[in-house]
Amino acid sequence: MLIIPAENTVNWKRPPWITLGLMLTCLLVFLFYQGGDSRKIEQAVGQYLDSDLPSLEAPAYEDYLQRQIRFEGAEDRVHELQQFQTLREGDEPFWLAVSLLMDREFYRYLQNNQQVIWAPADRARWAEQRIPIEENFIQKLSSFQLGLVPAELTLYNLITYQFLHGGWGHIIGNLVFLFLLGFTVEKALGAGRFLVAYLICGALSGLVFTAFSSGSYLPLVGASGSISGLMGMYVAIYGLQKIRFFYFLGVYFNYFRAPALAMLPVWLGKEIYDYWFAGATGIAYMAHAGGLVAGAGLVWMLGRSWLQVREEFFEPEEDEQDARFTSGYAQAMASLGRMEFELARHQFVALREHYPDRPILLEHLYQLAKLRPDLPEYRDRTRELMNDALARRQPEQVIEIWKEFLGKGESHQPLDAEDHNRVLFTSLKQHDMKAAEKAFERLRGTGDQLLTSEACRLLVEEFEKLQMEPKARHYRQLLNAN
Repeated sequence: MLIIPAENTVNWKRPPWITLGLMLTCLLVFLFYQGGDSRKIEQAVGQYLDSDLPSLEAPAYEDYLQRQIRFEGAEDRVHELQQFQTLREGDEPFWLAVSLLMDREFYRYLQNNQQVIWAPADRARWAEQRIPIEENFIQKLSSFQLGLVPAELTLYNLITYQFLHGGWGHIIGNLVFLFLLGFTVEKALGAGRFLVAYLICGALSGLVFTAFSSGSYLPLVGASGSISGLMGMYVAIYGLQKIRFFYFLGVYFNYFRAPALAMLPVWLGKEIYDYWFAGATGIAYMAHAGGLVAGAGLVWMLGRSWLQVREEFFEPEEDEQDARFTSGYAQAMASLGRMEFELARHQFVALREHYPDRPILLEHLYQLAKLRPDLPEYRDRTRELMNDALARRQPEQVIEIWKEFLGKGESHQPLDAEDHNRVLFTSLKQHDMKAAEKAFERLRGTGDQLLTSEACRLLVEEFEKLQMEPKARHYRQLLNAN
């Protein structure tokens, strides 16, 4: 049974560049770096068969498997022994050689026990012919150079193993899951933090695998530990919110909704169960379990600091926002049509809280406030609309709104000196000297001597530039009087 979260869709207007970059890196590594592995294996097998090493190693390998089953309780290797015996009886020397060459535990066993296994002549022949194959081909395979080998753990291998894969089926499966989970987590965390968290999850996953495979020479490759970390982060980000999951069972598939965190113990339990009871499948179940815990743990521990989810992550997508706005706006306009002004005002206020960048909402609120020019709300909306017009570089609208307020609301709720001063500056920039003089008179009436003197000086300079000496003289006299 397969269960994956499917709460979000990709916003291609803001592509998940890090997720796509990780996918491309894995693919390029697989094609151009790991692509040479098959040639190395063919060369190793060819030299191995030419040296007739199977005649030395095959009996030793069969005895090695039987000892593990009999004395170490390795029941999972019974099937492996049967397959190997079938290869020996059949005519498949290539796959027989691959089995012997690629079992790293067996190679270490031969190194440590060669004096017991073979006579001196056979031992010398084995060392002379087998060790060069190991050094020239096997050790140069990508999985042994950059894979995570628990018995030879290095810090850089905790990162590099995440970009290697064991075949086309392995890489395609991982890339699909990386995309399905990555674009959502990248959107939640941001590109930089997502990349760091992804690599940390992979590294912690590798450490858990190493802890449960201590001393093993079998390399771990693949992004599945990191991807399990994404699954852990995904459900931790949503917490107890109900989100949509896709499940696939046999030939049947469907969706269901459940609290996000409810799936974490389900996934974790499945990996632990498979580790103990699934047998030798070649799947690193404990690496997956480690990734799940690492991803969820990072969000829980650092979710209020470095790994905090961006606020806009939980906002609806742009298309959905447009649909919601259109619906809410239509309802408010319907209230206006029925002359339910107070209801319409509440509806426009609610819309503006969610869509503060929609100027049409402020204009409606201004028009509604203008119905009661005696109330402070009209003055407040006037200031907001003037500031909005300035921000959108519409100076003419600033002056018109100000003039309208002077006629309707100034006698009830006067504007402050700063408001008139702002209009004066705007009028001077527009070379509207009549509006500038009118703004000066209103400013002067507020009693703010500092702003009045500065405004008077500006008017003197402006009229001098226009060679309107009578006007300049008038304001010069006012300036001297102050």
